[in-house]
Amino acid sequence: MTKTLAPALAAGNRRPLADFAAKHFRWECRDRVAHITLSRPERKNPLSFESYAELRDLFEQLRFAHDVRAIVLAGEGGNFCSGGDVHEIIGPLIDLPAPELLMFTRMTGDLVKAMRHCPQPIVAAVDGVCAGAGAILAMASDLRYGTARSKTAFLFARVGLAGCDMGACAMLPRIVGQGRAAEWLYSGRSLGGEEAERWGFFNRLVEPEVLLDEATAFAQSLADGPAFAHSLTKSMLHHEWSMDIDSAIDAEAQAQALCMLTEDFGHAYRAFAAKAKPVFEGR
Repeated sequence: MTKTLAPALAAGNRRPLADFAAKHFRWECRDRVAHITLSRPERKNPLSFESYAELRDLFEQLRFAHDVRAIVLAGEGGNFCSGGDVHEIIGPLIDLPAPELLMFTRMTGDLVKAMRHCPQPIVAAVDGVCAGAGAILAMASDLRYGTARSKTAFLFARVGLAGCDMGACAMLPRIVGQGRAAEWLYSGRSLGGEEAERWGFFNRLVEPEVLLDEATAFAQSLADGPAFAHSLTKSMLHHEWSMDIDSAIDAEAQAQALCMLTEDFGHAYRAFAAKAKPVFEGR
């Protein structure tokens, strides 16, 4: 029997976001898959103070979005993202005192936190330039599809900054390994798509002309799957970094027991028994 959520509880914790109106990038949602497209192609899609803040706020709102189940993050015009805009961000930062600099670095870090804590899996579609904060956005996504012509660089050392930016020293070693992450962050060098795939940064490489289609198809498969279970997988992948094995096993036992209470679990069993494909409803 389907249980009905109390309207007052739903009002405070479930909000539609498919019709969100973005100001500093493109947003569209079809079939519960949202597309975030960085859309300043004439500058290779750099980030501004405004787009950082809007992205942070959007990913925080996605925690409550019942009509979005997966996200594709991409750039317009053959490039992903060139990082923070040199003139709109880097220049002004030089003249700021410490409190305002910390305001900025905390804002950028809060964007990564919001990406990791939103329940929807994020698939980054990376083509062309993927540098600086752009590389961080790709890193903070759950999966990364790339192209052979993509060029990914954590540029911070090349502009006099440490590689420890927006969680890079915590997250990148878990993706590519400690030694490779150290080389990448110390050198600031650019990795082509094939090398980045060998290192494990990209889940797979595809041709540029089908990149968005392939990323969207995978995101759609996630959106059509058991949304609650996928959200728990994402949460456990994130939180178990800081757990010992016994704690992780105990946490996963609780998470899996919760999934066994969902209607999707019952749908899957009945579909299997009937030799049919399950239709997941996300609850």
